[in-house]
Formats: sequence, structure tokens, C-alpha cells
Amino acid sequence: MAGGFTESAFIKKLAELNNSSQSIQTLSLWLIHHRKHYSTVVKIWMREIIKAKENKKLTFMYLANDVIQNSRKKGPEYGQEFGIHLKKAFEHMARSDEKTKNSLDRLLTIWNDRGIYDEILISEFKRALGKDEQQPPTKRAKISERKNKSPARERKKSETEKIVEVQNLDGTIETHVHLSPHTPPGDPPEPEELVKAIQELELNIASSDEIVRERIAQLPREVSEVSLISKIEDKEAAEKLSIQVGEAVHLLSQYNMRLAAEMDHRKKVAMMMRDFLHVQEELLAQAERNLEEYQEKLLKVFSVRSELHNHIRNLPDLTQLPNVTDGLAPLPSAEHLFMQ
Repeated sequence: MAGGFTESAFIKKLAELNNSSQSIQTLSLWLIHHRKHYSTVVKIWMREIIKAKENKKLTFMYLANDVIQNSRKKGPEYGQEFGIHLKKAFEHMARSDEKTKNSLDRLLTIWNDRGIYDEILISEFKRALGKDEQQPPTKRAKISERKNKSPARERKKSETEKIVEVQNLDGTIETHVHLSPHTPPGDPPEPEELVKAIQELELNIASSDEIVRERIAQLPREVSEVSLISKIEDKEAAEKLSIQVGEAVHLLSQYNMRLAAEMDHRKKVAMMMRDFLHVQEELLAQAERNLEEYQEKLLKVFSVRSELHNHIRNLPDLTQLPNVTDGLAPLPSAEHLFMQ
């Protein structure tokens, strides 16, 4: 999951996507990590949902929901881009069975209640889906009123709330915790960008420039000690020192500028590494949860296999049974049965 973004990689991950919350969250987190490719992501998502099998289209919609909601703290790009294409997606989903359409209608209700999209756009989505029932106005009004009464409390809740409801294909509601990263503002870099930044830092390390440091070390004492000026006895010596001081000022100024640039570059690389490592920690935690889940499934399969082997051993071996026709008259042939 930590690799760079490519169209082929995303299409492969979509093909491997299933309706479990962990599968949806894992791919959602990967897409949020690569959100600078939001335009390409949404176009591929739109193309693939049309090509997908009927039993997987709803999973694609849940993935879009997860990305839209969890990327809001980092920026509006995904929400805006999906907003452009979702009407077409809902028109396509209008051909689905009634249970799927009801699941999508509930999703639109959640978006409306949480203010993911404005009511006008939600109405357009509902019409596209064929679910144009009017939302009760009192519910949205109560939410707005509550926000106005205690904005600080609502803001705190939005920053910590990670509970999300997902309706499964069988109609049951699954509540799970989202993996919205709590990173400071800043887009985690691609691996290639981080490597390039580190390489550039290694090539421009002013603090390791031995030649300049040696030149500074060899500057005469007179250029840095004011007390020695009183020992100058003639104009020629003063002019010579003035030239030396000018050269020292230029040398030190240039070197200080390089050191300041190095410091800024190191800060930038440190922030990139921090954001990158934070995402890797999130992905690692998700991978550990996936491993635990599938290890449990593997143990169950092993248990079924062992039980099946025991059951097979207890079944009678039909090849060892005596022939039921032994000692009896042979059965008549078809020719004898139909003789006149």
C-alpha cells in the first residue's frame, strides 16, 4: 500500500476491493495519501464503476463516501471532484435493484445531515437515483440550530468523530471507525519526492563544505577583533585590512546564506518525513489488522478442513461393499423387456 500512485496500481486495487470495512478503509487511506492525483482518481473510479459487476457497484460508492468524508480535513479537492461526477454515477446506479437504491438513498441522507454536499446537489443526486422524496425540513433545521448554539462543542466533535455507518449489501448497518489520519496540514509526499529531496540535501550541505570552512578558519585575527584596529599605524595597512574585512564579510555572508538555506531544506525534509512516516504508521496499523483478520479466517478454514477429513474417514467405503447382485438372477436386458 505504500507504493507510488499509478493508474494501473489503482485499477488493480479496485479489482481487489471487497465490501468489508477494512478493505474500503485501506484503499481510501491510500487514495487520501495520493490526493494530489484526485482528478485522475475520480475519472478512473467513474470509468470502473460503470464496468464493475452489479454486486460490486455499491462497494465503489462506499469507497467514494469514505474518501470524500475522510479527506475533508486535508482539503476540498476530492469532495469537489466527486461532486462533478456523482450525478452521472447515481444515474447509472438507478438501474440497480431496490435494495441497492435504498442503501444509496440512506447514504445521501447521511451526506445531507452532515453537510457533505448542499441540499440542492443532494436533491439532484436523489432525482438521478430515482429517489426524489423531499427530506423533512425540520431535521436539517435542528442540526443547524444545534451548531449555532454551541459551535465550539460541534467543532471539537467534528475533529474527533471517526464513527461511520456503512450499510452492507444485505441491508444490515455496520458501524466502524474510520482511519482519517490526524496529521498536521500538509500533503504527504510521494516516495520519489522524498528520495529526491534527501538527495538534493546531500548534494548541498553547506555545513560539510570543508573548503569554505578552512578559508574561514584561515581568516586573520584582525578581521574579527576590533581591539587590533588600534595597532594600525599607517593608511596602507588600514586599506589592506579594509580589503580583508570586505572579503571576510562577503565570504561569511555567503556561507551564512547557504547555512540558512540548508536549515530550511532540512526543516522541509523533516516535515516531509514526518508526514510520510505518519501515513506509513497508519498503513502499518491497517495491515496488521488485515493480517489478524485473515489469520482468523485461515484458522477457521483449517478447522473446517480438519473436520471434513474426519467426516470423510467415518463415511463407508462403497468400493468395499459386496455386490448386491451376487447369487441372484441377472437383470433382464432392455431387449428382453420389450420383446412381444
